[in-house]
Amino acid sequence: MAKTLGLHILADLYGVEAEKIDRVEDVKNLLETAVKVADLTKISSHYYQFQPHGATGVILLAESHISIHTWPEHRLATVDVYTCGDPQKAHRAMEFIVETLKPERVVKKVHQRGLLEDRQSEEFRSILTGSAL
Repeated sequence: MAKTLGLHILADLYGVEAEKIDRVEDVKNLLETAVKVADLTKISSHYYQFQPHGATGVILLAESHISIHTWPEHRLATVDVYTCGDPQKAHRAMEFIVETLKPERVVKKVHQRGLLEDRQSEEFRSILTGSAL
């Protein structure tokens, strides 16, 4: 049976109220709270205010990272949540962000990262193919 080391969720949030994603303070509060809600471990963060509109932010996590980039003039936010360990933490962080921003539409992709195969699978495959480990 295969195991993965991390879960990476990418989401495009369309139809977000511009006021929710225009200012760096709002983006910072959103990400910082998502980290707390998901019980993730913050290492550091960086945020930037674009002119005249939009903000971006990234939080480096012990588990990996969480980030957002916004285009309030298009009512769009793109969000990236990547965690190692418990995949439910990534889902909780993304769910909090989506619930808070209340987009009209979400396009989300979930990727399992760092695919590892356990020893039994390797041994079974070697028996079938006649190759030694």
